[in-house]
Amino acid sequence: MLPIDLSIPLGIGTPAWPTYEPLQMKYFKRLAPNGANGQLLTHSNHVGTHLDGEIHFYGPGRDIASLPLDYLMHEGVVVDLSDAVGDYDVYTSRMIEERVEVKDGDILIIHTGYHHHGWDQPAADEVKYMVKHPGPDREFALWCRSRKIRWIGVDCGSADHPMNTIIRDWMPRQAREADAHFRSKYGMPLADFYDDSKYQLMHLELFNHGIIHAECLGGDIDLLLNRRAVIAAFPWRLVDGESCISRIVAFVDDDLHARLMAEKARAKLTKYGDIAGIENDWLHQRARNRKTTAG
Repeated sequence: MLPIDLSIPLGIGTPAWPTYEPLQMKYFKRLAPNGANGQLLTHSNHVGTHLDGEIHFYGPGRDIASLPLDYLMHEGVVVDLSDAVGDYDVYTSRMIEERVEVKDGDILIIHTGYHHHGWDQPAADEVKYMVKHPGPDREFALWCRSRKIRWIGVDCGSADHPMNTIIRDWMPRQAREADAHFRSKYGMPLADFYDDSKYQLMHLELFNHGIIHAECLGGDIDLLLNRRAVIAAFPWRLVDGESCISRIVAFVDDDLHARLMAEKARAKLTKYGDIAGIENDWLHQRARNRKTTAG
């Protein structure tokens, strides 16, 4: 089996989740006169592609170091919802199961399409990426529990709807936009749809059931839309870590990997060598014509 990277590039320009510490990097020694280059990094755990751990929101939970390898690496599926959701929309378990075969115990990677607006992409838009992306309701969280989903990955700023987080207070102009959208599309004010009883439900109502999530995925995710793969998260073995910057990787068989690399060779790429999402819509059209099987 061969790997496909689902992680975004990490540098000083990578946005952290709003108000969290971004990555800062400096040299503390150089080749002259020290004979070696050395760097010092400071950052929060919520910058770039990262895995939210149980104790991020659930005090009695496991730290990052306690997550076993067979939990972090397992069979899973990448689902493309980009044809079904847009700014401030709500996605459902039905949307997932209409597009892919989900097995009990799977790792579930959700492609909303909003990584196309990530900092590394030609259509970069940090507000859209962090503040306007779609998210789920409680129905989806309960479905994850019933299907014993191992962990979830999303290609946007949060596994929760951004307007079901503190962002709703921090970005009042966008909150007004979202409220108008919810009244028009869902028939109720934003504050009624996401009332206090649902606050950050993807964190508060799943971490205590051992279902955590990775946020800010990207890389070559567009190659795997509506496909099954072995998926793995590689955080540090971080004792007392509430979360951790991570490498997320999908593994596919050699023949499929060769076909996907041939598709990548036809695609437009970012300056970091990943698929440039919006500029390769033919990949997404192909995914929409395919409900996943083992290949």
